[in-house]
Amino acid sequence: MHPAFQGIITILLGVGGCVAYFYLSNQFLDKVLFPPRGKNAGRNITRANIIRPWLFVLPALLALGLYLAYPVVETLRLSLTNRVTLPDGTTSYTWAGLDNYNQMFGEPKFWEAMRNNIMWLLVVPACATGFGLLAAQLTDRIKWGNIAKSLIFMPMAISFVGAAVIFKLVYDTRPISQDQIGVLNALYLYFGGTDPKAWLTIPIWNSFFLMAVLIWIQTGFAMVILSAALRGIPEETIEAAIVDGANPFQVFFKIKIPQIKGTIMVVWTTITIVVLKVFDIVFAMTNGQWETQVLANYMFDKLFRANDWGVGSASAMVIMVLVSPILVWNVRNARKEMR
Repeated sequence: MHPAFQGIITILLGVGGCVAYFYLSNQFLDKVLFPPRGKNAGRNITRANIIRPWLFVLPALLALGLYLAYPVVETLRLSLTNRVTLPDGTTSYTWAGLDNYNQMFGEPKFWEAMRNNIMWLLVVPACATGFGLLAAQLTDRIKWGNIAKSLIFMPMAISFVGAAVIFKLVYDTRPISQDQIGVLNALYLYFGGTDPKAWLTIPIWNSFFLMAVLIWIQTGFAMVILSAALRGIPEETIEAAIVDGANPFQVFFKIKIPQIKGTIMVVWTTITIVVLKVFDIVFAMTNGQWETQVLANYMFDKLFRANDWGVGSASAMVIMVLVSPILVWNVRNARKEMR
């Protein structure tokens, strides 16, 4: 069967299944368990209304349990065991305790990945949020601001792998005797460079070239959220500041930013979570070579290349531990903003 038809059938079955579930479960609740008739009609209606919300929540709880809670528990278990293939081809697991964690912490590649992730955390959220805030402010002050916003937001529609391929061409290196298709090397030679540079092989700097891809993508996300926040600031507040003699810079830094501080932090932490999970860009551009390894790539190498499920699962748990506090903090602040 053609993949397109498979996709259509899957969507129809998914939507149809949800509709059938909600219809049949409500019918069962109202007509079988608690029929609204007889001397207990009022009590039955009350009981049905108490249970009804759980009918809607139950599929989500099952999905979260199956696709989120269970994988976390299983990953934790695997991180504390060693996977052994027996002579008959079967797989066995032996208790290892913290041995996998000790092995992981003793590997230079893990600390290289940790160092690079810290660099990404320091640079990408700050730059993407800053550029997004700047774009949100400037595009609201020009006539063709909506067109500019569309162009800035457009990279969000590109997958991380697609963006990585685009930037790999930007950083492309050819011998000096050939025409340079890489924009960066073309500009470098035009402004007096003597020899094309293999940008992605220069340690430390190559990590910044990779970060540029994620900044390019996430700036549009930050701009859209912060632009909505800026438009939510009461005009009376800004007009009062202008009447009091505040210049545009003072209005921006002392009036606008303090009022959207919560939104800025939500955007910042959301991008931080994306950074901690970054994999596609590094995998597609350098495959972790030339000291560009990050935690997600380290985990992938251990799980699917070295077939070391113990250390691979341990690195997955490290990523989860790093992401969880930020995620909880982000959700709590988002709820405060909604209130």
